Amino acid sequence: MRKSAKIIIFISCFLMAAIVAILISLSVESFALTKIDFIGRAIFPTGSPFQGTEIGGLSGITYDAEKQVYYAISDDRSSKAPARFYSLKINLKSGKLEKENIEFTGVTTLLDENGKSFPELSLDPEGITFTGNSVFVSSEGDVDRQIDPFIKEFSLDGKLLKTLPIPDLFLPDDKGTKGIRNNRSFESLTLTPDRQYLFTATENAMVQDGDVPSLEKGSPCRILRYDALSGNPDASFAYITEALPAGANPVGKFTTNGLADLLAIDDKRLLSLERAVSLETGVTVRLFEVSLEKADRIEGIESLKSSLGEVSPAQKRLLLDLETLKIPLDNIEGLTFGPELADGSRGLILVGDNNFSPLQETQILGFQIKFQKTS
Repeated sequence: MRKSAKIIIFISCFLMAAIVAILISLSVESFALTKIDFIGRAIFPTGSPFQGTEIGGLSGITYDAEKQVYYAISDDRSSKAPARFYSLKINLKSGKLEKENIEFTGVTTLLDENGKSFPELSLDPEGITFTGNSVFVSSEGDVDRQIDPFIKEFSLDGKLLKTLPIPDLFLPDDKGTKGIRNNRSFESLTLTPDRQYLFTATENAMVQDGDVPSLEKGSPCRILRYDALSGNPDASFAYITEALPAGANPVGKFTTNGLADLLAIDDKRLLSLERAVSLETGVTVRLFEVSLEKADRIEGIESLKSSLGEVSPAQKRLLLDLETLKIPLDNIEGLTFGPELADGSRGLILVGDNNFSPLQETQILGFQIKFQKTS
């Protein structure tokens, strides 16, 4: 090959690489959420049947844009039926979320490494996110039963594809001096739109990092980021929850506030869903925009108790306190983007975990949101 031809090929390759770099940079631009409007609420009573299962425990939801299908994980610990996720259609073409436009279309049983459904009480599935042809699912595990949390990838027909490593820092020890707290682990799960990074987080502080929320202060959670291609964890960041709602009385009662879910806008910006519960104040649900741009990486810090004041946590901006909607709220735990709507806004869906309790209900809430490019 002549030298001039080689030069032309080199220049062509260089230009192509530059174009790809520009396209990638555009795909991960940060966006600021500028508007969020409530467009409806649907209720499914506890006990609602579907294909031999009871609809309930919906703790996470994700969206398959190509098929226009949502996948919602149930946190049933293989007790009422084998651990599973549901497929459903939510038609937002009218600009409103209405129950008659929601249809459950399928149920998929999660299978373990032996191709069998998970044994009863062997997992606590809480988060789910769509990869393009499969789903990742997170489980909180069960500290009391010495069952570790996990993040696993499943095919859309439920077959186990991959198990991601959990950093030792998150795993409880026999002395109870480190690791996740029981029922305060990996509630959240989200994949960036470019599918390069997977995020999860602890719902509250790990044992070595601090306390659960009080009336005076929040709890330092850890956001854990994975390289989605390799499946290895690559970074961690601190996230501080809000304190308990004013008026709550945590003495001798179940009272909590925690990071219930995350939704990635890009690799540095997310939406977070915090959910608080107390006998006195009921359910409090808040949506925040979260930035990691100025957050310190903390994967090398074994305990945040003594170093939290020296660490810059993720920055938060309150987007919406759902109390302002003046609607009855239940245990909202999951959120996902939906389709682009006719006016250029984007659908946002929230789902609630009814705990299979006759005193609660499965809620699906709809919003339309607008973004503005910030960089």
